[in-house]
Amino acid sequence: MPKPVNVRVTTMDAELEFAVQPSTTGKQLFDQVVKTIGLREVWYFGLQYTDSKNYLTWLKLDKKVSSQDVKKENPLQFKFRAKFFPEDVSEELIQEPSCSPPTPCRPSSGDFSRDVHRTGYLTSDRLLPQRVLEQHNLSRDQWEERIQVWHEEHHGMLKEDAMVEYLKIAQDLEMYGVNYFDIKNKKGTEP
Repeated sequence: MPKPVNVRVTTMDAELEFAVQPSTTGKQLFDQVVKTIGLREVWYFGLQYTDSKNYLTWLKLDKKVSSQDVKKENPLQFKFRAKFFPEDVSEELIQEPSCSPPTPCRPSSGDFSRDVHRTGYLTSDRLLPQRVLEQHNLSRDQWEERIQVWHEEHHGMLKEDAMVEYLKIAQDLEMYGVNYFDIKNKKGTEP
């Protein structure tokens, strides 16, 4: 009997581990991933891997996982990524959704309470990426103060509604739906 292959799939908030048979297709692995995370909008996503030449490649659903040029590691490494981006998230999403400032912080869910959320409650959190902090002339304390105000403004908003609002903002950003990749000329150097 053929020996199972160990697979690790990294999502935005988890690492999933599976043991798949050598005959498992890309679709079977993908279906197992989306079932595990409970996703219904499967057509927007795919599994990405680094091939033996160090290029990022999409897993082909109609071929066996073991016959694709996945970098030989144990476990095999895949990343769960958005492959297609909906044009209007508020109309195209069928389930509740599981940048540059100030938009990343604005649609915080409305669980704000002055008794619980006192000054400093955000200090231990990584609020924004370092590159965003460097782009704007605000201190961490000033960012925290702004985020706290936005959090309070959204008092009573359901978490799901806050996520949809965040996605609406994201879809209007200039780089929404853009994936970068390196290109090289025939000599293997950058043009």
